[in-house]
Amino acid sequence: MGEERSTPFLRNRYWILRHGKSVPNARGIIVSSLENGIVAEFGLAPEGVTQARLAGEQFLKALKESDVRPEDVRICYSPFSRTSQTAEAVANAIGIPFPGAQCKAMEELRERFFGPSFELLSHDKYAEIWALDEIDPFRPPEGGESVADVVFRLTAALTAIEAEFQRCAILLVCHGDPLQIFQTIIDAAKDKTSSGDGGLESRIKRVTVPSILSQHRRFALLTGELRHVV
Repeated sequence: MGEERSTPFLRNRYWILRHGKSVPNARGIIVSSLENGIVAEFGLAPEGVTQARLAGEQFLKALKESDVRPEDVRICYSPFSRTSQTAEAVANAIGIPFPGAQCKAMEELRERFFGPSFELLSHDKYAEIWALDEIDPFRPPEGGESVADVVFRLTAALTAIEAEFQRCAILLVCHGDPLQIFQTIIDAAKDKTSSGDGGLESRIKRVTVPSILSQHRRFALLTGELRHVV
């Protein structure tokens, strides 16, 4: 299936997609709890619908350039309404059924929960969280998830995907912070100087350290942005 991967510790190739612009994005509020995130009113804004469609077309082009057949694609997505709608738009663009066997909702890919002190408040407060992350990525906002907490569940998701699929093109449709964190750990784990021998979980565990996790913001994505990670 296309060119050979440069990271033999993974059985699949991975693309990531941050959801299209959502109603919370447009309103400038934080919606990070699963309870609020699945509510239909917090889905995609009209601009986000367009972004999701365009991302689907971009992904289809990337697949064709890599000689990937649609039947070799798997879309794994957060159950939040904004990510589910984005995943559906991509599935429609590449011609696979949604819902269907090739599309898998995974709670482990949900948004990072920033805690009750931030939920439904202004997104300007993200700066407070990211400042805390730089100081100590193992320290969560009160009642919320730390960067390390997100690493733990992303590792569980990645391990499950790698166990279920082989030589597939995997698209993760997810949220800003989890995707920043995902890129951070994959970038470090695939580095031959830091990964060493061993399986996926042991590689990620070795790079789950403050000096690496505190830098996750350098991998920030725009809404509707698609990236080939590995």
